[in-house]
Amino acid sequence: MKIHEYQAKALLAARGIAVPQGRVATSPAEAEAAVPPLVEATGVPVVVVKAQIHAGGRGKGRFVEHPDLGGVQVVTDARAGGGRRPDVEAAAARVRALAERMIGGTLVTAQTGPEGKLVQRLYVEQGVDIERELYVSVVLDRSVGRNVVMASTEGGTEIEEVAAGTPEKIVREEVDPAVGLTGFQARRLAFALGLQGEAFARGVAFLTALERAATELDTDMVEVNPLVVTRSGEVLALDAKVSIDQNALFRHPDVLALRDLSEEEPAEVEASEYGLSFIKLDGTIGCLVNGAGLAMSTMDIIQHVGGMPANFLDVGGGATTENVTAAFKIITRDPNVRGIFVNIFGGIMRCDTIANGVVAAVRDVGLRVPLVVRLEGTNVELGREIIEGAGIPGLVSAADMTDGARRIVELTR
Repeated sequence: MKIHEYQAKALLAARGIAVPQGRVATSPAEAEAAVPPLVEATGVPVVVVKAQIHAGGRGKGRFVEHPDLGGVQVVTDARAGGGRRPDVEAAAARVRALAERMIGGTLVTAQTGPEGKLVQRLYVEQGVDIERELYVSVVLDRSVGRNVVMASTEGGTEIEEVAAGTPEKIVREEVDPAVGLTGFQARRLAFALGLQGEAFARGVAFLTALERAATELDTDMVEVNPLVVTRSGEVLALDAKVSIDQNALFRHPDVLALRDLSEEEPAEVEASEYGLSFIKLDGTIGCLVNGAGLAMSTMDIIQHVGGMPANFLDVGGGATTENVTAAFKIITRDPNVRGIFVNIFGGIMRCDTIANGVVAAVRDVGLRVPLVVRLEGTNVELGREIIEGAGIPGLVSAADMTDGARRIVELTR
């Protein structure tokens, strides 16, 4: 589960990790009102206005409605020279003007795709006097079953670019879950980042707290890019991206409450309500499968015979007729789907349950595209009888997995 930057920073700050002060705004009026108390509390006459979406690259992104406008804007109107007091009112007016253009706009970044994402809230944050920009993250490495702390001196740059161009600039420390990030590991990372003096001590504390937070929150990833060192030696998370392991959310009801459904694919949200694992893809053949491994194999064989899957959908081993019907409706709602392949191996899941679910769904929503069903396993003969006896035009039974994939690809052509 992804969360917004302002939410991520609140979680980190609660665990002793230094972040700049900021306020969230959902309207131009709220954005304007955030400026005076922020400038007064920090004494910094610069504020930054950040679009809040579940995607990176916001600074380089552009609004569809305003191509001249990026997703991160620095407002310096509060600066005043000649011994005058900061012009907070001018800064607040400028922030309101920006908010009027940003809220409700569609921001396109390298991570959103060309369709972009709707901006519904902004984060108004204090400006920071930056001396250096660094990169730090804690990533769950599933190949070793441990968190890995990664650090680089190339802050502000996409880590994929650093890995491709200068991989030697990325240092890694694998964390033993029994002891956490040790002192010598944190110091080694701080040395690699070139931290010195007071910034070194603060950097060690920051890295230790960041890894501890990742463990406590059951994260897939915590990324701070950039991690900044200020001219006064402070070490701050200027940006923060946090992704929580979906399977651990039962332990974190407070984090689950941060979920923003408007940022997620509606079909995926609906699927989760029925206990279905669903991911929308760009192809034309809808897939309804039980078991993640079989679902991956199904997508592979569809591509192997010349088609492209429109989704990953695993109904699981304990699906009911209701679940299968819901899955079928979700697939058929996709306008790109030109055919559906149901591929079921009945181990825990019985083939007759799947067959009944498919027939019920077809009769409920209608069948506008070809549908090929391959069944194997528990009650397979009964399941095939249900499919073949339904008398529904366009509903085809396949002999095996390869036959089913070939049939659906041919029918969609």
